Amino acid sequence: DKFMLPWFVEQDIKDIVSDLNDAGYPFQLNWFDPFFEFRFPHYGRVYVNGIELELRMGIEPWHVLGEEMSSTGTARFVDSSLERVQVKVKGINNARYTLLCNGKRIPLYETGIKEEYVGGVRYRAWQPPSALHPTIGVDTPITFDIVDTWNSRSIGGCTYYVAHPGGRSYETYPVNSYEAESRRISRFTNTAHTQGTLIPQPYISEIQHYIQPHSKQFVIDAPPLEVNPEYPHTLDLRKFWRRK
Repeated sequence: DKFMLPWFVEQDIKDIVSDLNDAGYPFQLNWFDPFFEFRFPHYGRVYVNGIELELRMGIEPWHVLGEEMSSTGTARFVDSSLERVQVKVKGINNARYTLLCNGKRIPLYETGIKEEYVGGVRYRAWQPPSALHPTIGVDTPITFDIVDTWNSRSIGGCTYYVAHPGGRSYETYPVNSYEAESRRISRFTNTAHTQGTLIPQPYISEIQHYIQPHSKQFVIDAPPLEVNPEYPHTLDLRKFWRRK
């Protein structure tokens, strides 16, 4: 799952460029910047207490499903309901702060630079009638929270929507890259993160009747990190759907 994330792809390109330079071919890494920005567009960035959090699009393979009967014959659908995003944090003290996505801890990988980490989040963006896991619902919008574990509080974060948060539906394609970028930026906000004090898990049952349904004022304590050995660099939100 490493090379589904732009940071690892960029590191691989650096190795290739270095090998080409050693072989006498005058390649430069910045020649690939337009391709990199096109394939991994920038979603948004937020700064919280000296911590920088950046979101970028990742690669998500889409599976071709089996044959199904349609009104015109036989068809094979592609499960395009899954998406992946890379989160990159800078200036974070890993002993004090942790990063959550929809209340689940994200596995963070050290980049080799002090207090800099990257991780991936895989989620169900929409629920089509034909999909690989049709009973798993939608995870969006995905909310990222920077949690101060010393003070049991979410200090800030951001939210990413797969469609316009106001419900706007575009009828035409973007006329140029600037319009496409503006549409993408409109789906990112730094004001819809979880706010309030974190409540330790043992006390949740005691105060449950005081908490309003779907309230944003209280969230449980930061859960333990669950790492999947098959893809240790990615948080798959589909695994937690049955636990909601």
